[in-house]
Amino acid sequence: MSQICPVIIGIGRTKFGEHYEREPEKLIEEAWLKASVSAGIERKNLEAAYISDYFLQITNKIGIEEGFISELTELHIPMEKTRSFSSALQNACNAIQAGKYDIVLVGGMEKMTDRWEKIRDDLMLLEDPWSYYAGCTPEANHELMLREYINKYDLHEENLNKVNVALGQISVKNHRHATKNEYAQFPKEIKLEQVLAERKKGKKPLGLLDFAPVSDGAAALVLASPQVARHHTSEFICVAGSASATDYITFPAREDRTSFIASRIAMQNALKKVNIQQNDIQIAELYDQSTLLEMIALEDLGFSKRGEAWRDIYDSCRDYKGFYMINGRELFVNTNGGLKADGNPLGATGGAQIFEVVKQLRGEAGNRQVKTSKELQFGCVSELEGFGTKAYVHILGRS
Repeated sequence: MSQICPVIIGIGRTKFGEHYEREPEKLIEEAWLKASVSAGIERKNLEAAYISDYFLQITNKIGIEEGFISELTELHIPMEKTRSFSSALQNACNAIQAGKYDIVLVGGMEKMTDRWEKIRDDLMLLEDPWSYYAGCTPEANHELMLREYINKYDLHEENLNKVNVALGQISVKNHRHATKNEYAQFPKEIKLEQVLAERKKGKKPLGLLDFAPVSDGAAALVLASPQVARHHTSEFICVAGSASATDYITFPAREDRTSFIASRIAMQNALKKVNIQQNDIQIAELYDQSTLLEMIALEDLGFSKRGEAWRDIYDSCRDYKGFYMINGRELFVNTNGGLKADGNPLGATGGAQIFEVVKQLRGEAGNRQVKTSKELQFGCVSELEGFGTKAYVHILGRS
C-alpha cells in the first residue's frame, strides 16, 4: 500500500430496528459518541464531516441535515450530505488523500419505520421511475432479475430447485450470523422451511424472508490521515481501495439483467488501486437487500463464476461451517447477519458493513470473530444505491 491510505481510527453504531421513540439526532449522537470514544478524540479535533441519509427530510421534516449535525456537535466545520454511507466515505477518503483534511467524521442515519407506507413510493421512484409508473413495487425488480437469471443459465428441474434452496439458505445463514450480533434487528435463527413457506404463501419466487427489513439506525466512523492516525491507534485499518460506477436507472433497459455492471466495474477498479488479487480478500460484507442480491454479488465481485454462485452457496450450506467454500478457499460473507438480519436503515447501512469488517480485521468481533488458518488481511464492502444504479466497493486492509 504505497498510496496515501486513509485510516479508520474509530467506529460506532446503534442497534438497528424500530426506534419510534428516538429522534434521528439521538441515533447519530449515539453512533458518533461511540466512534469518538473508540478513536480517542474530542469533537474539537474534527476538521470536516460527511453525512448520509435518503429520506430524513421526508420522514422527519428536519430541514438541512448539515445544520442539525452542526447544532449537535456545536461545530461550524465544513459538512456535506450524500445519500449512502459509501458515498460519504468515498468523499471523505478523497479529501484526506488530497491533503485537505487530516481527521473527519463520516456518519449515516435513517428513520424509515415511522412512515414506511409513505416512503415506499419514494423508494421505488428513487430506484426506477419507469418501473414505478408501470405499477411495480420495490421488490419487483428482484423477481424480474431472478427470472432473467434462470432463463439465461437454462436452470430447470433439479438445478432450479437447488437455486431456490440456495437463496433460502442465504437467509438462514444470515439470521444464524445475526444471533451473535448485539446490534442486529433480527438476532434469531430461522429455518429453510419458513423461507419456502413464505414464498408459497405470497405465490412469488421471493417471499417475505428473502428481503431485508425496514429499519431505523445510525452508524459513524472517524477517518484520519496516516500521520494523525499514529497518535490514536497502533492498529491501522486502512481504506486501501475505494471505487464506484454507475448504470442506467431503468432496469429493463440494461443490456444485462442478470448482474450489475456497476458492481463489476467498481470491484475491478478498487482492486487495481490496492494492487491485490480478488483471491486475497477473505471477508466480505455484501449488499443483500434480497437473498438474490447476495448471490449476484458473489458473481459480480468475482468470487464465483458467472451463473455458478447458486452452486457454491448450495454446496457450502449443506454443512455450513461459517463460510462459503469457493474454488477451494474460504470466504466469510455477511458475518453480522447482512442487511437481511442486521437491518437496512439506508443511510446507515454501509456504515454497519464497514463496522463489521473493521471489527473482524482488528480481531474484536467477539463470539462472531471468524477463525481462519491465515490471519485476516483484507476485507471488502459493497453497497448499492437504487437497484444497481450506482455501486460502491471499499477494500479495507491491515497495514
